[in-house]
Amino acid sequence: MDFNLTEQQKALQEAVRKFAQQELPNIARQIEINDEPVNLALRRRYGELGYLGVNLDSSVGGGGMSHLDAVIVLEEIAKISIAVAFPIFEACFGPSLAIAHFGSDSLKRRYLPQVCAGEKVVAVSMSEPGAGSALTDLSTRGEITGEKIILNGTKRWCSGAGHSEAYVVYCRLSDAPGARGIGAVVVDKGAAGFSFGKRDHHMGFRGVYSCDMYFDNVEVPLENMLVPAGSFGKLMDAFDLERCGNTTMSLALAQSAFDYVLNYSQERVQFGKPLVDFQAVQIQLAEMKMKLEAARLLLYRAVVNAETGLPSIGESSVAKCFANEAVREVTGKAMQIMGGYGYSKEFPIEQKLRDAWGWGIAGGSIDIQKVNITSALVNRRFSQRAT
Repeated sequence: MDFNLTEQQKALQEAVRKFAQQELPNIARQIEINDEPVNLALRRRYGELGYLGVNLDSSVGGGGMSHLDAVIVLEEIAKISIAVAFPIFEACFGPSLAIAHFGSDSLKRRYLPQVCAGEKVVAVSMSEPGAGSALTDLSTRGEITGEKIILNGTKRWCSGAGHSEAYVVYCRLSDAPGARGIGAVVVDKGAAGFSFGKRDHHMGFRGVYSCDMYFDNVEVPLENMLVPAGSFGKLMDAFDLERCGNTTMSLALAQSAFDYVLNYSQERVQFGKPLVDFQAVQIQLAEMKMKLEAARLLLYRAVVNAETGLPSIGESSVAKCFANEAVREVTGKAMQIMGGYGYSKEFPIEQKLRDAWGWGIAGGSIDIQKVNITSALVNRRFSQRAT
C-alpha cells in the first residue's frame, strides 16, 4: 500500500497549482465582490487545459484519467475559491459522471464533449420544496407520451440553477410509489415552459447560482431520458462520486485556510514573539493538521478503491462527513488564531469560513451521511418515516 502520489500525479498537481496561483486569485476576488459565476472564457480555458472531465473517457473529450487525478485538479483550483472551481466540480464529480455511466451513446455524444470543452455546464436537480433529505418524496413528474416526456413540477436548491446550460432532473416517470417510480431526464435551459425563480443568496457560495426551477408542460425528447423509473439506486450510486467532489471542496477550503494561518502565525508578533511560539497556538495548528491528513486519506481511499467505477456509499459518506466537519473546525480555528484580522473581509479566512458551512448541507447533510454510514455497517436501509 503506497500513500504517495506517482511522479505523474505530482507533476499534474504542480502544474495545476502554478496555474491556479498565477491566474485565478484576481478572478476569484471579483466573483466574491460581484457574486457572478465563472464566465465562458474561463470555462473554455479550463477545457483547453484538460481540467474539465479529467476522469471522463477520452472518446467524449475527457482526460481518460482516474478519479484521484480529478481530485488533485479540483483541490488545487478550489484552494483559490470554490466559485472558480465549480465548473470543474460539475464536470468531474457532478451529473456529467451520471451521463457517462448510465446515459445512452446519444446523450454522451450530445453533452459530454461540450462539457469537456467548457461550452456547457450540466447541473443536477434533485431537491424540491417538500423533498430534500426525504428525496423519495419528490413529486415532479414526467409523463411519457410517444417520443416525448412532459415534465411538470418545481425544483429547489439546485446549485447552478439559472446559469447552467443543462440539468439532470430527478422526477417520477411511473406511478410506482417511493423510489420505484423515480428516474431522471436531461433538460436543456431554454426549453419551452422551463423557467427560473428569483435567485437565492446564501451566507457563502458567492458566484454559485441557485434558484427555484419551474417545469410547466416542458417537452423533453424521449432520448433525453437518462435512466427510467426504478433506477433511483443507480442515481444514488452516481451521487456517491459527487460526495467525493463535495469532500474535495471541503478539503481544499480547509487546506487553504490552514496554509494561510500557518504563515500568519509565524509573521504576526504579540508580546514580543511570533504567535507560533505560543503553546496554545501550536496545539491548535497540530489539531488542524491532523484533521486535514485524516480527511485527505479518507477521500483518497474512497476514490482509489473505486478506480474508474463509482465509490461505495460507506466510504464516500465517511469521507464527506469527516471533511464537512473538519472544514468547519479548521476554518473556525484559523479565524480564532487571527482574531480581528480573521473576522475582517480584508483577509480571506472569513470567506472560507462562510463557504465551509455550506458543504455540510449541500449534497446530503452531515447527519444524513451518518445514517448512510450506519446503513452500510449493517447492510440495510433505515426508514425515517413516521409509523
